[in-house]
Amino acid sequence: MMNSRIRTRNQYVILPPVKGPVSEAFRNVHYDGKRHGNLLAEMQRLRGGIYAADGAIRPEDLTADGRHKSPVDELSWHVLALNDQGKVCACLRYLEEKHVKSFNDLRVRHAALARSPVLGQRFRTAVERELERSRQMKIGFGEVGGWAVSEECRWSLEPLRIVLATFGVLELLGRCAGVATATMRHNSATILRKIGLSSLQVDGVDLPPYYDPQYCCDMEVLRFDSRHPNPKYRDWVDEFAYSLSSAPVISAGRPRANMQDVLRGFDVPVGSVPQAAMVPVH
Repeated sequence: MMNSRIRTRNQYVILPPVKGPVSEAFRNVHYDGKRHGNLLAEMQRLRGGIYAADGAIRPEDLTADGRHKSPVDELSWHVLALNDQGKVCACLRYLEEKHVKSFNDLRVRHAALARSPVLGQRFRTAVERELERSRQMKIGFGEVGGWAVSEECRWSLEPLRIVLATFGVLELLGRCAGVATATMRHNSATILRKIGLSSLQVDGVDLPPYYDPQYCCDMEVLRFDSRHPNPKYRDWVDEFAYSLSSAPVISAGRPRANMQDVLRGFDVPVGSVPQAAMVPVH
């Protein structure tokens, strides 16, 4: 049963990347490409409407049907909150990047801070150290972004819950660290700091906020580690991880077959297959 601290009328749904397997930590996986596509499009419309209203993007940056499409959307994990009408009312994504080779392969390289003649190199150094640290700790690494909450939920606990729910998903994925680009609008960066995110540092010195001309606002790039939220929210993250392990996961892919499935229907006793051949078929 969901603890009262995380109980809400909203339902949480998870969209995994379009390609790739779904972790066995999730026990309620549905393979439904149409449903996945519809939820992804609805999330993009929510994000597009909010970002355009805030002046973070221009109307011409949206598709004809009002979606804010990012090239990493189909590569990312998305945590969605659905209201009591089944509509997406909050979203946040996680882009897994632990296999990249260098800073130049990370999405955060596009941040305006990376182009700063004063802070650009310090920013690169800080991110590369975070990436190396995650490798040493043998945990995932990636970027959290695409945070949006509908007006109806903005003055509730939902902005907090969607972030803590994402931390719970990251714990289910094997624990993850990384970076998050946060706007100063709506106290977004402040909320993230209260949850446990912190400034990127180089030699003990915090990287300062910066102005991003693309989004027309002050921004910060923060670091996070799903293993170490603010202790105040540690139980919340654990409860979300437990709850979301059985939440609907809507995959656009197909379930993987194993050798027993392949042999089913053939007149070959499964026990006669050499043990070494009993491996998953991808």
